[in-house]
Amino acid sequence: MSADKHHDRDEHGVEDHDRGLSLDLPTILSRRRLLGLLGGVAGAATLAGCATQGGDSASPSTSTSTSAAAAPSASASSAAVTAGTEIPEETSGPFPGDGSNGVNVLAQSGIVRGDIRSSFGTGSATAEGVPLTVKLTVYDTSGTVQPLSGAAVYLWHCDREGQYSLYAQNIRNENYLRGVQETDTAGGVTFTSIFPAAYDGRWPHIHFEVYPSLAKATTASDKLRTSQLALPEEVCTLVYATTGYEQSRSNLARTSLASDMVFRDGYSLQLGTVTGDVDRGMTVSLNVPV
Repeated sequence: MSADKHHDRDEHGVEDHDRGLSLDLPTILSRRRLLGLLGGVAGAATLAGCATQGGDSASPSTSTSTSAAAAPSASASSAAVTAGTEIPEETSGPFPGDGSNGVNVLAQSGIVRGDIRSSFGTGSATAEGVPLTVKLTVYDTSGTVQPLSGAAVYLWHCDREGQYSLYAQNIRNENYLRGVQETDTAGGVTFTSIFPAAYDGRWPHIHFEVYPSLAKATTASDKLRTSQLALPEEVCTLVYATTGYEQSRSNLARTSLASDMVFRDGYSLQLGTVTGDVDRGMTVSLNVPV
């Protein structure tokens, strides 16, 4: 487990939310890819194959009615964890809310929570969209691979309109879709949220930061890792066929995992496994080795 120095962040876009490439334009670190160690991860390779837009497989045809549409079943969880292999360090984007670019939501009472759909404190709005449960399992890979209990994860993402609370002009006073959880004895955290939009210029994703403890997270100190979770194409296609995600459909069609500015150098360790359906909700899971 190592604490890599986080890169500098670009601050443009804070006042003018254009929902484009400016959301994640900060310099991206060179990412440590140990793909040679992943030869045994057949499940991850299969999932990556079905999730690469314009790659190994095409998007499934989706009817206008998606009430019974279900996410593809997954026989394996996210990429297997191997000693010495760490999830890549990524940009936090210009809307982290961790004090590094303006407001610091981590210092606010109420940020430690599992259900992040509604704002807390002085905020009153609730984000709408297809229900999504996010399950992350954090591992210490510095020696023998072990679940990292007692750590903390700060997770955030855009809403159904592709906007980030605290920053977008119309939701500057809201703080929904942001929360912190402490990892349990199995290294796990669970967040109840909604499926994020695809905004112009980026592949659908979820941001997160890993801290060594809850106390460190709420003071935004000694960060272990900043990274992003990529959502599979087949699942995005199903969700974006539902009401409210109309703009996401066209945005998704204009990008791909292979061309995305964050994931284009490899995403096998960041591609989540999704189960469920658009009516009852979906669950995305990802192993997070640090």
